[in-house]
Amino acid sequence: QVQLVESGGGLVQPGGSLRLSCATSGFIFSNYAMRWYRQAPGKERELVAAISSTGASTTYADSVKGRFAISRDNAKKTVYLQMYSLKPEDTAVYYCNMVDSWGRGTQVTVSS
Repeated sequence: QVQLVESGGGLVQPGGSLRLSCATSGFIFSNYAMRWYRQAPGKERELVAAISSTGASTTYADSVKGRFAISRDNAKKTVYLQMYSLKPEDTAVYYCNMVDSWGRGTQVTVSS
């Protein structure tokens, strides 16, 4: 079955960086676009970034453009989210997504 397992979250100070990873199994990874979503307390889940199956195309939410970078390694069946210049408003649970499959999420907290 499809499995998506996020890791790399944690507590970071404003202006800091984190790299999230999503290890996958149970499907042909290189055939699918992948997405990162996030959900902050009391807010709806929102799309943060997406990457095409080959990695040639990426899209970002306006709120993270220029600060976040999505990438993938098809050989490792893993998608990444590199986050720079983190802000308190980036605090959320970050989820990996493939079509209608979701990971359990990883908590990112940006606070001094």
